[in-house]
Amino acid sequence: MGGRGSLARQLLVWQLVVVLALLCAVGVLSVVQAGANFRTTEGRRMLSVAEDTAATAGVRTALADPLRHYALAPFATTAQSLSGASYVVIAGADRRVLTSPDPRQVGEPLELGDSTALQGRSWVGELGGATVAHVPVIGDDGRVLGVVAAGQQAPGFWEGVLDSPDNALRLLGVALVIGVAGSLLLARRVKNQTLGLEPHEITALVEYREALLHGIKEGVLALDPQHRVTLVNDHARELLNLPEDAVGRSVDDLGVDERLRDVLTGRVTGADQVALGEGRVLTLNRMPLDVHGSVVTLRDRTELMTLQDELDASRHATDTLRAQAHEFSNRLHTIAGLVELGEYDEVRGFISRISNAQGRWRAEVSSRIADPAVAALLIAKSSLAAERGIGLRMDPASFLSTVDDVLSTDLVTVLGNLVDNALDALTEQGWIEVLVRLADGEVLVVVRDSGPGVAPELAEEVFRHGFTTKAAEQGPRGLGLALIRQTCLRRGGSVHVDGAVFTARLPVEVAA
Repeated sequence: MGGRGSLARQLLVWQLVVVLALLCAVGVLSVVQAGANFRTTEGRRMLSVAEDTAATAGVRTALADPLRHYALAPFATTAQSLSGASYVVIAGADRRVLTSPDPRQVGEPLELGDSTALQGRSWVGELGGATVAHVPVIGDDGRVLGVVAAGQQAPGFWEGVLDSPDNALRLLGVALVIGVAGSLLLARRVKNQTLGLEPHEITALVEYREALLHGIKEGVLALDPQHRVTLVNDHARELLNLPEDAVGRSVDDLGVDERLRDVLTGRVTGADQVALGEGRVLTLNRMPLDVHGSVVTLRDRTELMTLQDELDASRHATDTLRAQAHEFSNRLHTIAGLVELGEYDEVRGFISRISNAQGRWRAEVSSRIADPAVAALLIAKSSLAAERGIGLRMDPASFLSTVDDVLSTDLVTVLGNLVDNALDALTEQGWIEVLVRLADGEVLVVVRDSGPGVAPELAEEVFRHGFTTKAAEQGPRGLGLALIRQTCLRRGGSVHVDGAVFTARLPVEVAA
């Protein structure tokens, strides 16, 4: 538990401190209000007592005759008893006290303060902690014969609380009971909401969470129900290229790719969703958290996709070899049949035509395409197209010299995916024409086919990852065109489609 006690006990103590402070404030206000009411009420009452005493004929007569001063005491005592005042004092015009409940005051000067009684005007104020009224006693000739002072001692603190017109003590008691009960309920509720964890345990969990978030090699992104970022670790910030002030901002304001935005916001659901980031292929998994939003984990699949591309290249090579073997087998069967028929001249002509056709394509590719990787790709794609009954030809304007390895790899990615896309688009016999040309500091790649092409309204959508007209049976086939766009944009180039013509531009120098 620790030396400071449990969380519930600490909350209870602090709540009680707040309640007691509130009660003290209420008590002080009650006393202040009671004091103000006391001064107003008692001031009027003491003024009335003093006026009644000063207006008594016996008081005036006794003050006018020094030999009758002894007769003043009964008047003062009677007024004090009937009114309940703390004291009633009668003094002469020379301020000397003539009668008082305290014998020690008799003969002493009456304390007047700011009183105007000796000037012939009544006065009410505070003297010595009491509310006092001074009223002059006026003789028949208009002279001031003396002063009648009636005072009521102000109550103490607790007397003020007890005598409060609002019954403050009862209110304080009710407030105390409600405060204690509310504190107990609050402590219990907080205990339940924190799952019984104490403050040091909650602190430890937060520290563990921070260490975990920043220590794992996966990106973690938390969003609230309004799709605002509430938490992001360093790896997620790097994978998504997020700004430093990403926390608190909406996903729509972060400038991420549309596909990424769909996955992060839940518009696209499912496990291991693939999306393209800043030069990376990402795998995302989104977990909704009821009313609290969602948590998205991200993994960098770039290296895995590179291995997959290499595997695809091996698979394409295998398919090409299989197609060539199938084609070679068919040709052998044809030659064997012609030999059995004794058509030796036809055999020689058939073999010559085959050799010339293959030699022409290889010669054409080699004469126009100096880069070995691009040339090998076109020769392999020709065999694959021939197996499907599709003709692959090259535009006469094609020309490509040897380029650096990075550009060569990008060209293989762009050209290979465009040719594969054209092969998939042709369900019947047709043709594909390829143009690869280096000019004005960029490589122009144009692939056209005899297929129906892309509808104008879908010209932009086809390059968005996940788009495909055959997604149901082929899965994420849209990744190829999305990779083409990402490759072109990364180099500062572009790609677009016009019907059945795809055009890509790749600058030789990568844009800064």
